[in-house]
Amino acid sequence: MNFSRRTFLAGSALGLPAMTMLAGGIRAAPAGTELKISHQFPGGTLTEGDFRDRLCRQFAVEVEKRTAGALTASVYPGSSLMKVNAQFSSMRKGALDMTLLPLSYAGGEVPEVNIGLMPGVVTSYEQGMSWKTRPVGKALSDVLADKGVMVVTWIWQAGGVAGRGATPIVAPEDAKGLKVRGGSREMDMVLKQAGAAVISLPSSEIYAAMQTGALDAAMTSSTSLISFRLEEVGKSLTTGRGKAYWFMFEPLLISRTIFESLPKDMQKIVMEVGAELEAFAVDRAKADDQEVAVVYKKAGATVADLSADVVKRWQDIARDTAWKDYAGKNDSCAHILKLVEETL
Repeated sequence: MNFSRRTFLAGSALGLPAMTMLAGGIRAAPAGTELKISHQFPGGTLTEGDFRDRLCRQFAVEVEKRTAGALTASVYPGSSLMKVNAQFSSMRKGALDMTLLPLSYAGGEVPEVNIGLMPGVVTSYEQGMSWKTRPVGKALSDVLADKGVMVVTWIWQAGGVAGRGATPIVAPEDAKGLKVRGGSREMDMVLKQAGAAVISLPSSEIYAAMQTGALDAAMTSSTSLISFRLEEVGKSLTTGRGKAYWFMFEPLLISRTIFESLPKDMQKIVMEVGAELEAFAVDRAKADDQEVAVVYKKAGATVADLSADVVKRWQDIARDTAWKDYAGKNDSCAHILKLVEETL
């Protein structure tokens, strides 16, 4: 069953033993404490498949090991537990324990999180991961905590573009007249400025849309470009290896209600395991940036990379459109963008 703050408080009120001491000094939550981790990506194993699913499984294994089985976790891939667009709001209410989610999907509820897929604000993994220990990371974490959500593992992924046509979308003018999935409101604004028509849908729905012609091209992470087999419906690819203007913040998250209902020592283990998995995430994301080119070339697609000059052209468009729009949302967004610019 799911363990919640309500369960914990109810047990305490009735005078029931809320927790006991296990060997090794770990305080055990009531029997049956299980974290359910939902995500939209294809399922695999600890060693094979989409690294985001693998990361969730590694988290589950390590947490169970370090708590001597007092805290367990189950992974539900492919939106099998909950539809992707419902996950963030469910975590805020404590109805979902954990998810690995592109944070910008929650931009309709919390506009500040759109910084997680703001074109041009992150141009390398090192810069993105530096947010965690810089003022921008604290500001974003504070916003999330206030909304009932906490970051367990910081994960950034470079984005690429798969297209149905043989000519890759490299420069902004290449998108003119095409129906493109940008992945966030802010990326959509940039695409519109470049002359594209934008289509909004989760990455798990890109394949069908490209297959039917409802979509000409899609921007998504290198890992999703592989996991969702878009090389089967695409004839061109622009990679995010080396240079990219499109990075997505796709963290492992936990409901604050659920987290705070756990004993302090379990909270510590959850956060320690999450932090330790960040190196794996960076390594696998970079590996997929390279692997995606191999996969698409093998399928016969035209593969292109980005130059520093082209990245700056996209960034300039973003600065004049999406950045200004984001900063105008509220004082909190303006403050976060200012802190981001300090990292550039």
